[in-house]
Amino acid sequence: MAARHGLRVDAVLVQAVIAGALSFAHLHDLAAAAGQDGWKAWAYPISVDLLLVAAWRRLRSEGPSRLAWCWFLIALFASLGANVATAGFLDLADPPALLRLGIAGWPALAFLGGTLLAHSAKHPTPAPPAPAPAPEPDSATDPEPEPEPAREPEPEPVPAEEPPALPPADPAPTVPAVLVDHARKVAAEYRDRTGAPIDTDTLRTRLGVPPHLANAIAAQLA
Repeated sequence: MAARHGLRVDAVLVQAVIAGALSFAHLHDLAAAAGQDGWKAWAYPISVDLLLVAAWRRLRSEGPSRLAWCWFLIALFASLGANVATAGFLDLADPPALLRLGIAGWPALAFLGGTLLAHSAKHPTPAPPAPAPAPEPDSATDPEPEPEPAREPEPEPVPAEEPPALPPADPAPTVPAVLVDHARKVAAEYRDRTGAPIDTDTLRTRLGVPPHLANAIAAQLA
């Protein structure tokens, strides 16, 4: 899908370049046939295209307006007229006087259109001034406010006693792996001999360890 989109965009750009080049050449040929030789013949198509672009940008940026539409249609008529005139409808070897008159008067017309489009843009409306602050009351004429009755001080709240913190629990002792293996052998031997699992007191006696360590070993054997 991305490749097709890229090809479509490229095709549109190529089409726009071809159409612009043909229109540019037709305007140049028409100006040259009307007696504008040298660099002046090349300046006419530039002037027409710039006026067309300026009017279109005005329409895109500020919305439709009579002024922008008027100069857009004038530039478009000049471009289309050159394309039609160079298609064999007029004898470019002997152009009519009306065509010479239009080509000769185009610079002044294009200058007027460009100036109006550039200097008649909409400006933001200034914000209204902020309202003046209300005058302060005169202390000499206004009555003095009555004093508020004194309020009795509220008793301060007694902070609640926090419960005593519990002593931290003793961390479980670390039992070496060798001692756990030895305890497993002792427990297996006791089960084979008595048929019942070994209790914590018997395990503590057989191993010779303190009670808290015996409890930790019994927990790992369970």
